[in-house]
Amino acid sequence: MARMNPDLRRESIVAATLAVMQRQGIAATTVRDVAAELGTSSGLIHHYVTSMDELITEAFERAATEDLERAAAAVSGGSDPIDRLRRFFESYTRADDDSGMQLWLDAWAEAARRPALQQASRRLNEDWQRLLCTLIQDGCARGVMSSEDPEGTAWRLLSLLDGLTLQCVAHGNTVTREQVMLWSHRAAEMELGLPHGTLT
Repeated sequence: MARMNPDLRRESIVAATLAVMQRQGIAATTVRDVAAELGTSSGLIHHYVTSMDELITEAFERAATEDLERAAAAVSGGSDPIDRLRRFFESYTRADDDSGMQLWLDAWAEAARRPALQQASRRLNEDWQRLLCTLIQDGCARGVMSSEDPEGTAWRLLSLLDGLTLQCVAHGNTVTREQVMLWSHRAAEMELGLPHGTLT
């Protein structure tokens, strides 16, 4: 491995960890795997990180934060509250890459055994809910949506999206992407007092 400064070295280690996690899952990712990905020794990895849990958490948090930032950017480009809500759903169920949701599935599965990962996934999940809740509150303030409990509505819609997307990613044809979009749109329309077909 080429000589580099400590910050760049850690960056390369985190990137390699993420690559391994995406390829073989969080539970199966070891220091030896990360070292092999970088073409270096396990000792060098241990020199830069306190524990494997710390490294896995940092890699997960980086990837999940990037997904959230992309969604927030897509939402901010919307022309009105309805368009922003539509963009939220589109960014959450994008068809070009399942790696983000697969990483979340792995993180949820491992969270009970890895406290740092649990805290990171919970914090990011709350950030997703906050983004959706803000959209709903704005729509209600502008009189184009209605909800007596925007916080609860956001949690219900996010949970539905997670559950449907999980079925799509983990179980293939059990639920199609088209159904994920259709059912989540319909649920949002009912929750928010929107006419049927508003989001499609």
